[in-house]
Amino acid sequence: MTIKEMLEKREDDILSPYASRSRYTKGRASPLSHDDMRTEYQRDRDRIIHCKAFRRLMHKTQVFLSPEHDHYRTRLTHTLEVAQIGRTIARSLKLNEDLCEAIALGHDLGHTPFGHAGERVLQRCYDPAFDHCKQSLRVVEKLENLNLTYEVRNGILCHAGSALADTNEGIIVKFADRIAYINHDIDDALRAGILKADALPRELCDVLGHSHGDRIDTMVQSVIRASTDKPTVMMEPHIYDATMKLRAFLFENVYTNPEAKGEEGRAEALLEALYHYFIAHPFEMPDEYQPTVEQEGVPRAVSDYLSGMTDRYAINLYKSIFIPRVWGQKT
Repeated sequence: MTIKEMLEKREDDILSPYASRSRYTKGRASPLSHDDMRTEYQRDRDRIIHCKAFRRLMHKTQVFLSPEHDHYRTRLTHTLEVAQIGRTIARSLKLNEDLCEAIALGHDLGHTPFGHAGERVLQRCYDPAFDHCKQSLRVVEKLENLNLTYEVRNGILCHAGSALADTNEGIIVKFADRIAYINHDIDDALRAGILKADALPRELCDVLGHSHGDRIDTMVQSVIRASTDKPTVMMEPHIYDATMKLRAFLFENVYTNPEAKGEEGRAEALLEALYHYFIAHPFEMPDEYQPTVEQEGVPRAVSDYLSGMTDRYAINLYKSIFIPRVWGQKT
C-alpha cells in the first residue's frame, strides 16, 4: 500500500460522512502525473504554497496601507490565520483538513494591492463586476495555471459574498476568513490607536468575549457546536448575529476611518494612473501578460497586471513612470 493509499484509507476511517474525500474529487482540468505520497488536496496545497502569487501576499495590504510597523497584518499573515482557524474547525468536525487548508491558502491570491482600494479602482476602470474572489480563481486557473481540483477552485470562488461553496470545507473557510479578519483587524486598529479598547460595543463583547483570544474562541466553538454531526456548517444564530454586528462596527469605525484610510485616495489615484498608462502602453507590461493582450484584450491584461502587484511594487513603478529623476540618477 502506498502512502497516498494509506492517507486515503485514513480519510475513510476517520472522516465524517459529510466530509470531502480526496479520492472522490471531481478532478482537474487536465490530469497530473501520479503521486504515491500525497492526496489530491495535499498536492493542491503544495502547488499553492509554491506559486508566485502566494509569495506576493507578504507585501499586500490587509487594512493598513504599506505598514511600516512589523506587527501589522499583511495579506499573507491573514491567509495563514484563516488556514489555522479553518484547520481547527475542520479537525473538530472530522472534515477534510487538507482541503480546508488548500482553499484557505488560495482564497486571496487575486487580491489587489492596497486592499479593497485596489479592487474599487478596477471596478471603476475595468469592470464593475471585478472582485478578488473571481480574480483569485483566475490566478489559479489561468495566470499561474495551477490545475487545482474542482473542490479547491470552488472554495476559492465562494469564500466571500452570498455564494456558498459546494463542500463543507469551503463553507468553513468562509467562516474562518470572517473570524480571522474581524478579530485581527480589531487587534491592528487597537495597536494603531485607531480604536480604544473601551470603544468596542460592550453588549457584543459580553457575548463574544472581551479579548482577542476569547472572541476567536467563542466564534470557533460556536461553529463547531452548531455543525457537529450536521450535514452543513453553520454558526449558532446568537453568535452569528453578534459577529455580524461587530463586523458592522468595524466598517463604521475602522474600514472607513479617515485616520486608518487617509492614504486610500492617493493609492486609488496611483493605481488609476497606472491603469490608464498601461492601457495606452500595453507592450511595456512584462512578457507574461502579452498573450492575454492578444487573446483577451488590453484591459483584461492590464487588470491582471495591476491586481498582481504588491503595494511597494505599484508605488515604485508609479515613481519610475511619473516622477522625474534627478539628472544622473540611475534607474
